[in-house]
Amino acid sequence: CFSATDHWFGFGPQDVWTLFHSYAFDFSVWELWGALAYGGRLVVVPHETSRDPEAFHRLLSAERMTVLNQTPSAFYQLMRADKEASAALALRLVVFGGEALDLPALREWFERHGDTSPRLVNMYGITETTVHVTYRPISLRDLDEGRGSVIGRPIPDLRLHVLDRHGRSVPTGVPGELYVGGAGLADGYLNRPDLTAERFVPAPFADGAGELLYRTGDLVRVLHDGDLEYCGRIDR
Repeated sequence: CFSATDHWFGFGPQDVWTLFHSYAFDFSVWELWGALAYGGRLVVVPHETSRDPEAFHRLLSAERMTVLNQTPSAFYQLMRADKEASAALALRLVVFGGEALDLPALREWFERHGDTSPRLVNMYGITETTVHVTYRPISLRDLDEGRGSVIGRPIPDLRLHVLDRHGRSVPTGVPGELYVGGAGLADGYLNRPDLTAERFVPAPFADGAGELLYRTGDLVRVLHDGDLEYCGRIDR
């Protein structure tokens, strides 16, 4: 995942990362190994601080953290703390994952900080790729255009397909289930052959002979510019 996205992020020893999430949440893999693989510094956020946006903002400022990984709901709380805070942040990158992103909710942040420093990136991800699947920088223009929860395009070691219930590709703009394939996908679940057979299925088209695809259970649609927009769960 890191080698496939390095040209986008340019992580290095100068970066200071937060370990905000529990090691039981796959987002923590990105946080832990991002710092270790690039020789950066990792700040372990105390649990109490992670639940207190004002205290977390103070920690971000004091440690001069540059890379922050957040669920959107946690970031919205941090935004409110940032509005009242006097201490400046050193963030250069905020990566969203774990939830659908409400783009209009970011307007107040962009009005205070702009949309380039830090750069806000929405990355749809699943445990079966540990961690990310897509990449999409978010700009103020996206908000002005009224976009939904745009998740962008696949990272280079993955292939994405949007299919209907019969395994056929859907037209642009029509929601379908997202299937994931490629070198970055797991082979299956440990000691769960039944679940592996249910979720990792043969590609339903001729040029995908022998390839397994993961059925995400997520609905997306392909926009006219080629980006994907997240539409929700298929079972809801």
